[in-house]
Amino acid sequence: MTILTITQLQAAYRCGERSVRPFLHQQLKLAQADSHHAWISTLTATQLDQYLDALSAYDIDDLPLYGVPFAIKDNIDLAGLATTAGCEAYRYHPEDSAFVVERLIAAGAIPLGKTNLDQFATGLVGTRSPWGATTNSFNPEYISGGSSAGSAVAVATGQVLFALGTDTAGSGRVPAAFNHIYGLKPTKGLLSCRGVVPACRSLDCVTFFTAHGEDLALLHQVAASYDRQDSYARPDVHPLHSAPKTTFQGLRIGVPQAEQLNFFGNQAYQLGFEQVIEKLTALGAELVPFDLSPFLAAARLLYQGPWVAERYAAIQPFFEQDASRCLPVIQTIIGQAEQLSAVETFQGFYQLRDYQVTCDALLDDVDVVLTPTAGTTYTIEAVNQDPVTLNSNLGYYTNFMNLLDYSAIAIPGGFTDAAMPFGFTLFGPAFSDRILMDLACEWQQRIRLPVGASGLYPPQSSHLDLLVCGAHMQGLPLNHQLTSVGATLKQRTQTAASYRLYALAGDPPQRPGLIRNETEGTMIDVEVWSVPIEAIGALLDQIPHPLGLGTVELADGLWVKGFICEPIGLSHATEISHFGGWRHYLDARSNQA
Repeated sequence: MTILTITQLQAAYRCGERSVRPFLHQQLKLAQADSHHAWISTLTATQLDQYLDALSAYDIDDLPLYGVPFAIKDNIDLAGLATTAGCEAYRYHPEDSAFVVERLIAAGAIPLGKTNLDQFATGLVGTRSPWGATTNSFNPEYISGGSSAGSAVAVATGQVLFALGTDTAGSGRVPAAFNHIYGLKPTKGLLSCRGVVPACRSLDCVTFFTAHGEDLALLHQVAASYDRQDSYARPDVHPLHSAPKTTFQGLRIGVPQAEQLNFFGNQAYQLGFEQVIEKLTALGAELVPFDLSPFLAAARLLYQGPWVAERYAAIQPFFEQDASRCLPVIQTIIGQAEQLSAVETFQGFYQLRDYQVTCDALLDDVDVVLTPTAGTTYTIEAVNQDPVTLNSNLGYYTNFMNLLDYSAIAIPGGFTDAAMPFGFTLFGPAFSDRILMDLACEWQQRIRLPVGASGLYPPQSSHLDLLVCGAHMQGLPLNHQLTSVGATLKQRTQTAASYRLYALAGDPPQRPGLIRNETEGTMIDVEVWSVPIEAIGALLDQIPHPLGLGTVELADGLWVKGFICEPIGLSHATEISHFGGWRHYLDARSNQA
């Protein structure tokens, strides 16, 4: 069996289908034999054994990423391998790994090496590297996208199960689209950039590439830890259970007006975008016209004033000592900063702030916004003939994202008639990461597409959304039955206005019973938990009659599995619907006592 996802690998370890040491050495050999120019350096077999020896002190249940191979973009430090940022003369040997790398290794993940990139993370094409152009995982004549080129290709071709990239102007999204994988550009500062060679420090994000949308939430949970030593770090102020809509049903999605879309003559990509819109509509989303023009105007600031100067500042001593050590196209882009004035820098900041106010107001009217990830793609030969203009075209839908402080996720959308991937992006305000990841999961489960370049389809979800309305809720006496099997709280919400709630009689005492009543119902407070599929049977075995598993409608119109009560259970029960939920009922009883 080909391993496609982190959860699939963990299951293979547990059942003995895979052994950690042979599997990791197999994946290292795949990386070392790569023909796409995806890697700059890899571990030796001895170095890999050192990681595996350290891992052997733990059990698989101790570490959430136990034995999961991953790749690291070579502008992110890994102790034991050099960091080059795509420039041989810049090479240095870090004593410590980057903060985010340390977090992942501590969780059991095993790095295989450092991946190829556009030099100094400046580019969206994946061709600007002395180690050669990273070729597309579907067609080697085409670009892989950049700057996180090698990381995306290593995931798409199954050499690793996830990879780290960086994103300043689209580098964590464009390569995902071109290689048919997922690319999460999180909220700026949620993933520490300590130990990352900066491109623009005020804009840079560490990103994740995965072949399966479900893996992103696990990686985000492990790595998104506040780093007090990173002056640009931000704590996550939006906990999971406070997230609003996390399904396409009833979701308001902004779609750019037709005249604001640009496919640069690529009719196949235009058709791909139209097909994505049709699929989202079929999933229950409400697609509404959206004015993208101020976002596009903001994007044009990226290679003007402050942010060109910031790229210059990132490598100023190296650049001023001998700029010829950089590739010519990098010299041209970064060298512009030598002519900029402080006045122009502040003018750029002021203009961006004006755009920010306008764009934020527009974003308030929708839940998320939909765009193509890129409007077109190119052959490597075409990019070599016109490296600046074609690269600029690829940033049409991505360059504004970091400037305006939004989070975004690149999602595989399907294939063109030429069997090349098309991808789309959903974006929202800062701290909407979890919403976007949930939507990516729903898309992958509902719109079945092959994983990466494997040609294989993903396994069905390993988790079930389960609604609870009583003692299983967080902080209440039976919640341990959920947490003990690895369930996690996904959402606090309400039912549709079609339910009644009762305090049941009998033993055990004071259990809630949820009954559907479409004519005299009301909304009831509930929680939705994500429960491992394999744990459902054991959990249900603990639920006494007259309670059982049914399907419950939520306030947003989504139907989920949940605990409901058989009508016979209402004998001698006390109706408590007017309290609006079990917690309110318990509070009232406590106050009476």
